[in-house]
Formats: sequence, C-alpha cells, structure tokens
Amino acid sequence: MKSRMVLVCVLMWMLAAATMAQVPAPGQPANTAPILGIWRCQMEDLPAVTLTVTDEGGSLAGAVLFYLHRRDPSQPITATPGVPEPLFHPRFDGNTLTFEVSHRRAHPPRTLNDPPVSFRLELIAPDKAELVNDNERDSNAPVFILVRSEY
Repeated sequence: MKSRMVLVCVLMWMLAAATMAQVPAPGQPANTAPILGIWRCQMEDLPAVTLTVTDEGGSLAGAVLFYLHRRDPSQPITATPGVPEPLFHPRFDGNTLTFEVSHRRAHPPRTLNDPPVSFRLELIAPDKAELVNDNERDSNAPVFILVRSEY
C-alpha cells in the first residue's frame, strides 16, 4: 500500500513538472510547434541547407548547416557540409522565425571579423518554409525552400 502511494505521488510530481516545463518564456509565443524540427533544402538532388530548431525549456535554440556545392569540369556536382553554426537570438512570431548566424568561419581568413548574418524562415505551408538571407535581400539573393522532416 505504501509503495502504491509513493508511485502515485511520483507520477503526480512528474505530471506537474511536465506541465510547468511547457510554460513559454516571457515574450515567447505560446505555440512554437509549427517551427520546431529539422528543416532541409536540396538543390540539384544534393543537400544545400539543414536547419534544426528546438524548444529548450521555453527558449528557442538550434543550428544551421550550409553545404558547399562544387562543380568541377567533367565531374558530378558534389555537396560538402560546412560547420554547423548555432542560431543567435532566434525569435518566432507565429509565422516567421528570425535568427542570426556567425559568419566568422564562412570563408576564413577574410571573414574572421565579419558581423553575424541575419536570416528569416517564413512559413508558406505547414511543413514548408522560405529561408532568406536578410543581408542579401536587395541583391536578388536566392530564396531557399526548406521542408520539415521527422528526423
């Protein structure tokens, strides 16, 4: 009987802890579910961008990985992954995720003192979004279409 009571108390405590963990941080929208997950973009049937967005106790976090596509004469196109970069200041307004990424390691040594680059991931369908580099917005920069996946 005593072990059953302890089990019930433990289960109630776990339920209460899980409920409290889902409370959003101040200023954070209540529903970040539409943006959470792994987002991928392919170009020419090769990976181009992988973006991971998580909710870490009410705060958005994540990382982005860009791939370099090489086109050598008489060789098939290849995609080489860069270094995953953490997302700085991720914010989600219910439709658009904005964040910054370090540019220091992009093309060293000339980029070692570069400021962070700003990006927007705008939802265009439940599991589809456009990724735009805000720093290149005026130069007709490419818009990458990302699709959310389960893994």
